[in-house]
Amino acid sequence: MSRAFVDEDAGADETGGMHEIPLPLPPGARNYMTPEGALLMADELRRLAEEERPRAAGALAAAEPAAKAEFIRRISTIDRRVSYLTRMKAALSVVEPPASLERVVFGLVVRVSEERGEVVDYRIVGADESDPERGYVSWASPVAKALIGKRVGEIAVVRLPVGERRLRVLGIGFAE
Repeated sequence: MSRAFVDEDAGADETGGMHEIPLPLPPGARNYMTPEGALLMADELRRLAEEERPRAAGALAAAEPAAKAEFIRRISTIDRRVSYLTRMKAALSVVEPPASLERVVFGLVVRVSEERGEVVDYRIVGADESDPERGYVSWASPVAKALIGKRVGEIAVVRLPVGERRLRVLGIGFAE
C-alpha cells in the first residue's frame, strides 16, 4: 500500500483525537448572556485555568508511565473547554435586564399557556445558559424567537419541525 494513504498520526494521539469545540453561534455573532451567566462563565474559566489544569498537570508529572495517557486526556479536555470559553468570552455581550416589562425581551421570564392548557415559564438567555429543564431557552431557539417582542395577551406561533405550537403570553417578569 502506498504511504500516501496512511495516516501516520492515527492512534498516536493521547488526546483521543479531540478537536476544538465549535461555537454555538453563527460566524461574527455576539455571545449574548445575562449578567449571571457571564459571571458563571468567568468563574468556570478561572477555576479551570487556575485550579483544575495545574492539578491535572501535577498529577501527570507524578504519574506512573502506564497512567500518563489518562492525565494527558484530562488536560486535553480541560484545554478544549478553556479554549471554548475563551472564544465565547471574546464574543461576549452582557445584556442587562430591561427597565420595562411591556414586551418579551432577552433575560426576562415569560409565562405562557400552551394549546393543551399547560402553563409554562420560559426565560430567554444566552446559548450557553440554556437549560430546558429549568425553562431557560436560548435567544436563538424557535421558542424564544417567537416570543421576543410579544406583549401580555398576544399569541406567539412557534414553528418546529413537528409542526406549529401556539403560545399565549400570560405574563412577563424579571428572573428571581
